[in-house]
Amino acid sequence: MVGSLRGECQVSSPASALPNSSSPLRIAALVKRFGQVAAVDGITLELRKGECLGLLGPNGAGKSTLIRSIVGRVIPDAGTISIFGAPADSMAARNTLGWIPQELALYPRLTCRENLQSFGRYHGMGGAALEQAVERCLGWATLTDRAGELVKNLSGGMKRRLNMAAGLIHQPKLVLMDEPTVGVDPQSRNNIFEMIEKLHAEGMSLIYTTHYMEEAERLCDRVAIVDHGKVIALGTNAELVQNAFGSRSQVLARFAGTDDRVAAWVKERGGHTVEGSAQFTIEHPTEIAGLLEASAKAGFELVDVSLRKPNLESVFLHLTGRELRD
Repeated sequence: MVGSLRGECQVSSPASALPNSSSPLRIAALVKRFGQVAAVDGITLELRKGECLGLLGPNGAGKSTLIRSIVGRVIPDAGTISIFGAPADSMAARNTLGWIPQELALYPRLTCRENLQSFGRYHGMGGAALEQAVERCLGWATLTDRAGELVKNLSGGMKRRLNMAAGLIHQPKLVLMDEPTVGVDPQSRNNIFEMIEKLHAEGMSLIYTTHYMEEAERLCDRVAIVDHGKVIALGTNAELVQNAFGSRSQVLARFAGTDDRVAAWVKERGGHTVEGSAQFTIEHPTEIAGLLEASAKAGFELVDVSLRKPNLESVFLHLTGRELRD
């Protein structure tokens, strides 16, 4: 059983000078433009201590630009970022921060152990403390038996897990995870979820970006829905659904054929067509009968119908008029 990662992978640093009462992360009116495009357009957010806050949105929504602004890889045009009360570009703030980027940041010709040793030294670690941190981080990433393997020989999922361990070797107090499951198989994705859940259970403060609704639902205490560089909704899963739909439910209907007539009819009745299925929002289940009767009068052949409670993807579609993965 792996011990507490936060308790073992540690290094003395100026981070101790940061005020413990301050929020792990505060972002105020942040703006970043690339030419005429506002990749981040006035975002304001606050992360609570010990919270996993999800940034949920499609590719190109501005999530990665926001993360890169926090870690200093992108210089914002306006706004402020503070980490535990200190400016994000200060040494004290940097020493509390762990970043796990989308792109793998590993040395392919070094072993797993050598990679972790290298990243630990970058953070000023050494001696027995570094070796202990390396062992604990290998265990957390379930890579102890691969410690001597060259990174270039690892599977994609193993590289992802090592990438995460490298970002945590110095025991950060705040961790930014930018879509850490990109390109991994389902089993590796579940292993990564378990690693994150362990960190969360130990009280780590986390920012987690994703364009997968199921990841946000499983891992995050609150979710900020991001689209076109703006936070368009923020809250718990239940709060987001309640604010968007109240007590209403969704009807999913599939008709034979997917011609324009069906799509036009669905739109006229206030619904959306998603992956070939019509989605309607209703207040009472008895309204289903009216929908079915109207579709029959329009000459459409019903193949399947179901009733469900709205979810985060429903909220995104409701707010933007398009699917999360568009």
